[in-house]
Amino acid sequence: MDWLVAIPEFLVNEILSVPAFLIGIIVAVGLIALRKSTGQVIGGAVKATLGFLLIGAGAGLVVASLDPLGIMIQGATGAQGVIPTNEAIVGIAQETYGAQVAWLMILGFAISLVLARFTPLSYVFLTGHHILFMATLLTIVLASAGYSGTVTVLLGAALLGILMVALPAFSQPFTRRITGDNSIAMGHFGTAGYVAAGAVGRVVGGKTSRSTEELKLPEGLRFLRDSMVATALSMVMMYVVVALIFFAREGEAAYEAFEGGATSPGNFVMQSLTQGLQFGIAVAVILFGVRTILGEIVPAFQGIAAKIVPGAIPALDAPIVFPYAQNAVLIGFISSFSGGLIGLAVLSLWLNPALGLALILPGLVPHFFTGGAAGVYGNATGGRRGAVAGGFVNGLLITFLPAVLLLVLGDFGTANTTFGDTDFGWFGILIGYGAALGSWGGLIVIAALGLLILGAAILVQRKVVDGGWDPSPHRPAVGTADDTAAGPSSASAGTAAGTAGQYPKITPPKGAPTPPARP
Repeated sequence: MDWLVAIPEFLVNEILSVPAFLIGIIVAVGLIALRKSTGQVIGGAVKATLGFLLIGAGAGLVVASLDPLGIMIQGATGAQGVIPTNEAIVGIAQETYGAQVAWLMILGFAISLVLARFTPLSYVFLTGHHILFMATLLTIVLASAGYSGTVTVLLGAALLGILMVALPAFSQPFTRRITGDNSIAMGHFGTAGYVAAGAVGRVVGGKTSRSTEELKLPEGLRFLRDSMVATALSMVMMYVVVALIFFAREGEAAYEAFEGGATSPGNFVMQSLTQGLQFGIAVAVILFGVRTILGEIVPAFQGIAAKIVPGAIPALDAPIVFPYAQNAVLIGFISSFSGGLIGLAVLSLWLNPALGLALILPGLVPHFFTGGAAGVYGNATGGRRGAVAGGFVNGLLITFLPAVLLLVLGDFGTANTTFGDTDFGWFGILIGYGAALGSWGGLIVIAALGLLILGAAILVQRKVVDGGWDPSPHRPAVGTADDTAAGPSSASAGTAAGTAGQYPKITPPKGAPTPPARP
């Protein structure tokens, strides 16, 4: 009977949890449905896979450049606590619940496709590693509450399937405000932070706050319009300042922040400068990967829409919105990290002494990816003020929610790490406290919660998304991704410069309802 466990574990761990392979398979299926030639199917699938591998390579470079900075920030501030890391908590849980997670993930993905086919929520969630993360969270929470393996898998799979089609619907009006159409959706479990950023941006931005992509610089600073240069120089400044503070506090012990250590004060500073430059390279790689994947997956979804899920919309990872407002990514990251520091201060001075909540240290990786995306959403509805406020709110959310989530993770609450993004926080907390009501009472509450989310998403889809609601109609239209190295070129247009052909749009199949255009 070992093969019953080995097969799903192989599918999950080696294929479905690897976004590049999952995307390649989906693109191949779409191109086959379009009756493309064998060469076109193979070429499209391989190119889509390479695009996601580029995103992964860029993400790896981001992590490598941020790790030493995180060490130096902790050393410079003296803060001690829990750093939310999805990969770490998932790795720990796999040792105990690997088989349950595997079955829950596979069944949940199947349920999401059924819901996408037979409900108005025609979103196909393609961020494979986040599906694995949410499957792990649901398994931990339900199993820790005492539910059997069968109940955990069946109930967790239903909840996972609902989230995979519901959350993209909640964020779609804001995503459409960024992209200009319904060709893609947000498929990332940081959705609550992005919706909050868009909502806050709408409030604080008004009509006067100009887009982050319209920054006007003196002639001598025109080079900063290149987003890669601006990002790299900003990170160099942050790195060097933190490094100097850390060195002033720790002396030569600060050298250990870098792998292999540093050999002198000058070498320590230059390594800091180099890491900042490498961060700029990492962001450029991510953006190139996004362009590559969009060029393949969006046309392929014509086949998915026509043959499998009519009107299907691919829900993709957070960096998918980065090219649409590259300056906002950096602003959102810095604002989110600032929110994390403020949240840490609140936890330290008040919530930890009063309620015993753990101290959540701001992890630079989640703050970069979710904060950067939050900055884009905030900018879309509120310009520069929106980008700052949206990133800041996201930073608070990914600080306070993980602190409360630790209370419902059972034995894993003492693992010195936890899930970081907003949707893991609020949903895990609700499921955890619902399950605490007892066997049957907990099941009823959890099932009702899942149905409530599904019903609310269907209502939002029909009334808000299909109704063409614009969260910020008083602001100039946006939706053109920035594909140039020089950055935005027309402040008066209110859009980023770029080549529209890099971002093809889905043409609905014959007979399928056409999504309403954004007003």
